[in-house]
Amino acid sequence: MEKSFSDSNADIQPMASPWKGFWSGVYNMLPLCLSVIPWGILAGSVAVQSGLTIGQSIGMSAILFAGAAQLVILGLLASGASVFTIIISVFFITVQHFLYGLTLREYVSVLKVRYRLPIGFLLTDELFALSCAKEKKQTLTPGYLIGAGLYFYICWNFFSLLGIFMASSIPDLAKYHLDFSIVATFITIVVPMIKKLSVLLGVCFSLALSMLLSYFHVEGAVIIAGVSGMFFSVFIARLAKEST
Repeated sequence: MEKSFSDSNADIQPMASPWKGFWSGVYNMLPLCLSVIPWGILAGSVAVQSGLTIGQSIGMSAILFAGAAQLVILGLLASGASVFTIIISVFFITVQHFLYGLTLREYVSVLKVRYRLPIGFLLTDELFALSCAKEKKQTLTPGYLIGAGLYFYICWNFFSLLGIFMASSIPDLAKYHLDFSIVATFITIVVPMIKKLSVLLGVCFSLALSMLLSYFHVEGAVIIAGVSGMFFSVFIARLAKEST
C-alpha cells in the first residue's frame, strides 16, 4: 500500500514499512475525528427524526458520507422538496470536491485504479485539509490518504450510528445545538490553512459577506460568500504578487 507518487521520490527515500503511512494518516486524522463527534450524532438523530428507518439512516451515512449534504437532504425531504431541488442543492454544496480532486490530481492520477477509487470516495473536506497541511508532499502516499480517509469514515459512521440510537432515547437532540459542531469543525479545517495574507483576507471577506447576506435573508448566502471569497483571495494574491 505504501508507494511514492513518483519514481524520483522513491529513488531518494528509503523503503518504508507498507503500513507506516497508513497509521500516520490515522494518527493525523484523530483531532478532526474528535471535533466531528457532535456532528455525526446530530446527522444520525436527524435522519431518524425525519422519518427514515434505522436501515435507511445507516445507509445514508455509509453511502452518501457527506455531513452537510446529509443534513440538507433531510431538511429538504421534511419540507417536501422535489428530487430535482435536492439534487441541485447537494451539487452546489459539494461542488468544492471538484477543486479538491484537481488539486490532488498531481499525486493521485499516477496511482492504480485500486488506489484511486477508495481515495476518491474517502475524499472529504477533512482529508483535503490534512493533505494541504503536509509540507512534504512526498509523504502523501496511498497508504497515508487511505488510512486517514478510512479512519474518518469509520468514525463518522460510528457516531452517526450512535445518534441513530440516541434519537429514540433522547428526544429532540437538536435543542442541544449540536449543529454548532459544524462551525467548529470547519474552523479546525480552515485555520491551519491560513498561511498567506491573501488567504486570510479571503476568509475574512467570506465571513463578512455571509453575515451580511444572511442578515438580509439572501438565499444561498453561504455559497455566494464562499465563491466570492475565493475570487477575492485570488485578486489579492495577484495584487501582492504572492508566490504559489
